[in-house]
Amino acid sequence: MPASHAPQPSPSRMVDFAGHPAVVGVVPGQPELVPLTAASLARSMGAPTLYCAYVDTSRFVAEEYADGTVRHMAVDPDGVDDSWRDTERELTTYLTDVLAGSGVTWEFRYLAGRPDRSLTHLARAVDAAVIVVGTRAPGHGARMHEFLNASVALQLTHHQHRPVLTVPLSVVDWKARTPWEE
Repeated sequence: MPASHAPQPSPSRMVDFAGHPAVVGVVPGQPELVPLTAASLARSMGAPTLYCAYVDTSRFVAEEYADGTVRHMAVDPDGVDDSWRDTERELTTYLTDVLAGSGVTWEFRYLAGRPDRSLTHLARAVDAAVIVVGTRAPGHGARMHEFLNASVALQLTHHQHRPVLTVPLSVVDWKARTPWEE
């Protein structure tokens, strides 16, 4: 049986920026720079909607729907865990405050599973032109985790054809020593 080949990026698969939605990955405690950058990009593209998505890695996808939403369940089938509803409320409130006056229409999606796969599913479902994500929070542990496990942005660039805009949340002084040099 021949190996299957994933469809590769090409001009024929390109989604025009003009008039298409954008997707932005959001997480609790994330600096407002990420959704504001996504809103600015969406506004400049004339995007009909900015889809703000949180991916809960402690839950799994039970069913995916054509509009990009999912039915998700707790990994532990015996545990009753509705804390995801608190996260959903927290993020919706945060986004309402941050995106007020941004001039963009936005919708929130609560997703589950692997962030790269979930954001890709949503982008495909809504025919988004771009996916926006922030870098990890600063700190030695975050950098090492990203180095070992790869960032969501990196995973996205390797597993789907849409452009990925990465919003830097901290920069490293070029003159500073790296953690492994100390």
